[in-house]
Amino acid sequence: MFLPTGVRDSSGINRGVSTTPPPPPPVTDGGLSRWNQLSRWKKMMKFSWDNYKRYAWGKNELRPLTRNGHIGNMFGGLRGASIIDSLDTLYIMGLTEEYNDAKEWVQTSLDLNSNGEASLFEVNIRYVGGLLAAYYLTGEEMYKNKVLELGEKLLPAFNTPTGIPRGVINLGSGTSWSWGWASAGSSILAEFGTLHLEFVHLSELSGNPVYTEKVMNIRKLLNKIEKPHGLYPNFLSPVSGNWVQHHVSIGGLGDSFYEYLIKSYLMSDKTDGEAKKMYYGAMEAIEANLVQKSPGGLTYMAEWRGGILDHKMGHLACFSGGMIGIGADDGAPEKRQHFLDLAAEITHTCHESYTRSATKLGPEAFRFDGGGEATATRLSDRYYILRPEVIESYMYMWRLTHDPKYREWGWEAVEALEQHCRVESGFSGIRDVYTMTASHDNMQQSFFLSETLKYLYLLFSDDDLLPLEDWVFNTEAHPLPVIRRSCAQDEATQDKTSSE
Repeated sequence: MFLPTGVRDSSGINRGVSTTPPPPPPVTDGGLSRWNQLSRWKKMMKFSWDNYKRYAWGKNELRPLTRNGHIGNMFGGLRGASIIDSLDTLYIMGLTEEYNDAKEWVQTSLDLNSNGEASLFEVNIRYVGGLLAAYYLTGEEMYKNKVLELGEKLLPAFNTPTGIPRGVINLGSGTSWSWGWASAGSSILAEFGTLHLEFVHLSELSGNPVYTEKVMNIRKLLNKIEKPHGLYPNFLSPVSGNWVQHHVSIGGLGDSFYEYLIKSYLMSDKTDGEAKKMYYGAMEAIEANLVQKSPGGLTYMAEWRGGILDHKMGHLACFSGGMIGIGADDGAPEKRQHFLDLAAEITHTCHESYTRSATKLGPEAFRFDGGGEATATRLSDRYYILRPEVIESYMYMWRLTHDPKYREWGWEAVEALEQHCRVESGFSGIRDVYTMTASHDNMQQSFFLSETLKYLYLLFSDDDLLPLEDWVFNTEAHPLPVIRRSCAQDEATQDKTSSE
């Protein structure tokens, strides 16, 4: 398997990636040097981290207004979500002292013997993904041991008639069930479809094929069942293996399933032909049924409810600009430019959702009906919780095109974050992006440390920091290495298969 190697710095950390890349072209930023820009992301990270450490150490997330910690009920008794989510960000930013504090906490205080109700999806993308990335970046065996112990605790969720895992698992007893709000006891496409990258790496590290077998079985079922107009609905019964509702979304409930198809192909060193076929088949159906152009010329992804379009796009769906961009090279050659253009158009629309608000931050969801475009029309959609997806697409589009506008847009987001989300003791989401009178939600989400600040840092770094040909980011922005096999390994695998 491909394992990145590097030189050890004075702290003894195995720097698997360069952290001092040569300067790229400057961004229009009022005269700040690039190095000051990079140091600004580090300062934002350090400020977020220091306040988490001071007021919420060992808890899952910081409540910056009340200066205390939040545990929540997503992680089944696991603690330290912000620590696990921050390991790789601290590491690649070269915040060595902070990284060492995080590492020591994982070594001494991360207790995996919890006995609560955990989201399989959230534990996988944050804890499994975070520990895998920390191991691959540093080579520290402790992370490998922890992640293999945790991975084993997730396997009972797959004990269903179809092998489609249920969404909630008790990490102590192994019992699992579906979310109470999920239609007819169904499993969620974006949850059972967002395990592949991590589980393949669990098999690589453990030598146990069971993890890969579990996620390949999900694929097998999805390939077998009929898909309305080639689309994948968001709700599937883990008992019958049939779709429960015909609601299709590239945003919440569906989003990262599509992301993991193209990323599974890329992470396999472009050998996973099944993932490739499923991704481009899904893209064809999405373009035929969901991609729309507004009267004002904005391209967006509508949602589909049993054949009726809902002209809404969620902030979560804004990752799709980057996804379509990284998939442009490997489809039909004549469609490469088409995919790059579509990726740019979607990213532009998501930028418009930011620029059309008073705070220059985007709402949770925006609509294209009732006379408005790229704006939230419902009070319940006007909030911003430090989400990364728009900045994520800026980072990918910068890497793919080097169009300076993506860095300019990223800089706009930084200034808005600093002005409206920074409070005395951390960063907080806001309840209404359309008013300059801040109403903070008192939550510094762990994904702000894992994703938002990491993608900003990478947007302004050179391309050889976590290069896309060597690394694939999971949906929590944890970098996982592309798996490259030598010719000898391939021959051995073929010989073993033949003998079996």
